[in-house]
Amino acid sequence: MTISEAQSLVDNWIKTTGVRYFNELTNTAILMEEVGEVARIMSRKYGEQSFKESDKKVDLGDEMADVLFVLICLANQTGIDLTTALEKNLEKKSIRDAERHKNNEKLK
Repeated sequence: MTISEAQSLVDNWIKTTGVRYFNELTNTAILMEEVGEVARIMSRKYGEQSFKESDKKVDLGDEMADVLFVLICLANQTGIDLTTALEKNLEKKSIRDAERHKNNEKLK
C-alpha cells in the first residue's frame, strides 16, 4: 500500500468505525503515548532494561503501526500529504547531508 492509500484507508476507518477524529491536541498526546510504548519495548529488547513478565508478549510491529496510524490521523487532520512531505524531506536531507555522513569518522 502507498502512503496515500494508507491516508485514505485511515480516513475511511475513522469516518466509518471511529465515528470522528479526536481533536489534534488529543491525537498529539496519543501519538506521544504510542511512541513511549515503542521506546519501552526498544529499551527492554535492545537496551539494558529487562522485560517484566507482563511485557514479554508485546509486539513491536503492532506498536509501530499504532504510531503510524496516529501520525496519519494528524496528517489527515492538518491537510498534510505525507507522500509529498516525505519526498521533500528526503530531498532536503540528500542535499544537506550529501557528504556529512560519509565524512563522519564516528560512522566508519
